[in-house]
Amino acid sequence: MIEYKVVETSVVTDDQLEGIINEWVERGWSFEGIHFVIREASRRPSMAFLMFTREKEGKPQG
Repeated sequence: MIEYKVVETSVVTDDQLEGIINEWVERGWSFEGIHFVIREASRRPSMAFLMFTREKEGKPQG
């Protein structure tokens, strides 16, 4: 069974994104992708959502 993790950040810099990715990968999560939130008034993202997955331990329920 797959477990999902979403991390939200309003600081959208390369250092911040790299830090988040490295932190969660080190914890055993696999980086799956990133979604940026862009406002019409600015070309720079105002937020980012980073998605991670990992195999959930234990028996599947059902």
